[in-house]
Amino acid sequence: MKAAYIEKFGGPEVLQYGDLPDPVAGPGEVVVDVHAATVNAADWKFRGGEYGRHSNVKFPQIPGRDFSGVVSAVGDGADLKVGDAVFGVLGAGKEGTYCEKIAIPAALVAKKPDGLSHINAAALALTGLTAINSVEDTLKLQRGETILIQGGAGGVAGFAIQFAKYLGAKVITTCSAANVDYVRNLGADQVIDYNAENFTRVVSGCDAVFETVGGDVAKQSYAVLKPGGRAAFIASGAEAPKPDRSDVTGLRPPVPRSRKAMERIAELFVAGAVKPPEEKLYKLSQAADAHRLSQARHFRGKLIFQVR
Repeated sequence: MKAAYIEKFGGPEVLQYGDLPDPVAGPGEVVVDVHAATVNAADWKFRGGEYGRHSNVKFPQIPGRDFSGVVSAVGDGADLKVGDAVFGVLGAGKEGTYCEKIAIPAALVAKKPDGLSHINAAALALTGLTAINSVEDTLKLQRGETILIQGGAGGVAGFAIQFAKYLGAKVITTCSAANVDYVRNLGADQVIDYNAENFTRVVSGCDAVFETVGGDVAKQSYAVLKPGGRAAFIASGAEAPKPDRSDVTGLRPPVPRSRKAMERIAELFVAGAVKPPEEKLYKLSQAADAHRLSQARHFRGKLIFQVR
């Protein structure tokens, strides 16, 4: 199969494109012919060797965590059949979707709704999984509450804006001036241009914060919470930054993988509660270019490999 892969950790230039062995379905697994896979920040962090758990990996390694495609082989005990259109996210700590075929436990994938393209399904997979686990399961956002979502033009944050509105919350978000209309169209009630205003000076009394940016923005996010407020962080490592005040809570969403979680995303799409993000398409052979843009962070929506 064709794949984008690395033979060592490093910058975007270490990504190669070529042939690797086809996977085989083990017990309870399916092989999926990948139609689309997406670029996530975790991918270039993995490529750069930033995750300690990968210190002893054997190369070559294929980046990537989410996908959409069609089942082409079924292992013993798997409850899907050849020809099923599915989408999903690899198990926690697993990488390997920048390729034409993957083997994955059937229990982690869900059937793709007919009205959802493979490109859009891939775009919603890890973004939706992360947003739902963060906003609903971790922050436990309630109708009538106010949430600040940092970096609203990103894939995860863009899904979170729509999902928080679906739950009945008031949504404030930050973005650059170029993306103000984009996030408003996603449903944001208040938009802050982070280049023109310091969010800590114009926002206060929030029930919750969903922080997707990291760095100084993460540390400052506690300031806008009301007493008893909570903040969830997905761009600050394995643990939430420690708050500089004792009356708020910092949380790190666990983002567990499951078929049920994928089915929840499908249900939200079918119900019209969420729509796919803006998308920029690449070939697998252009993986280095996709990583350069992703790592620069100056884009909106999702970067997607159109594999088939």
